Amino acid sequence: MHLQESGEMYLETIFILTKNNRSVRAIDVGEYMGYSKPSVSRALGLLKQGGYVVGDENGFLSLTDVGRDVAMKMYERHTILSEFLVSVGVPHEVATEDACKIEHVISDESFEALKRLWEEKKA
Repeated sequence: MHLQESGEMYLETIFILTKNNRSVRAIDVGEYMGYSKPSVSRALGLLKQGGYVVGDENGFLSLTDVGRDVAMKMYERHTILSEFLVSVGVPHEVATEDACKIEHVISDESFEALKRLWEEKKA
């Protein structure tokens, strides 16, 4: 199953929420993202079918290994792109919003080049 941007965003959200609180339910994801219950339910159903997310008998969500890999990739991209944009003078709020858009479309090659540049700059 090829993930679209929205699927990547759901996985990243579950990853972020799991970092802050081990118990994550669909309602938490919806509140964090500002989406309705039916939208979240549909998206999570697709992610479960794709093998990215599992839910237990109490409704708690967990990322599979594949889901965690995608989520961590998106989170790293978002974090580095946000920091990079802020470092070149972009206001924090704008940098965060732009990073959220860029993280889903930037190629692996371009991101790795920016990541290397960012790491050199920080060193």
